[in-house]
Amino acid sequence: MEQTNKLAHGFDIAAIRRAAANLDDGAVTEGYQADRDAVIAMLNDALATELLCVLRYKRHYYTVSGPNTGHIKAEFLEHAQQEQDHADRIAERIVQLNGSPNFNPATLTARSHAEYDDSDDVQAMIRADLIAERVAIESYRQMIAAIGDKDPTTRALLVDIMAVEEEHADDMRDLLA
Repeated sequence: MEQTNKLAHGFDIAAIRRAAANLDDGAVTEGYQADRDAVIAMLNDALATELLCVLRYKRHYYTVSGPNTGHIKAEFLEHAQQEQDHADRIAERIVQLNGSPNFNPATLTARSHAEYDDSDDVQAMIRADLIAERVAIESYRQMIAAIGDKDPTTRALLVDIMAVEEEHADDMRDLLA
């Protein structure tokens, strides 16, 4: 009787066992199908975008003033904290893919998909944040499409982050009203 490397459910046992080799590759196994360098580059651009968003929301948080702006100030702070969480999660994924997260402040704005804003007017701040959220949503949508099913972990991360960005856009739109 001929021995097979496939189980009844179709798993390739030899490939699974080969995953035990190359321990220096960490989470990246032989079965990883995406272009790892391209994914890391995309993630580093997303990291730059998130970091710039943290800075923009923090500036808005600290500089917004005027009557009845307490709830807006609180929204800016909450969004800044969530954007920082996104940046941390993206940096962690870059490291899992054996890449190096790029925190270089000298190139941050050039790599970011969104723009910084130093408005003093509260409505201009909200508008700039809404624009940035919409840019981030479209950026994540395109990254998710580019990755497809070749890197399910990165895809899930980006889908999760995009959902929060959509909530942020709704929040900013509501504040503009």
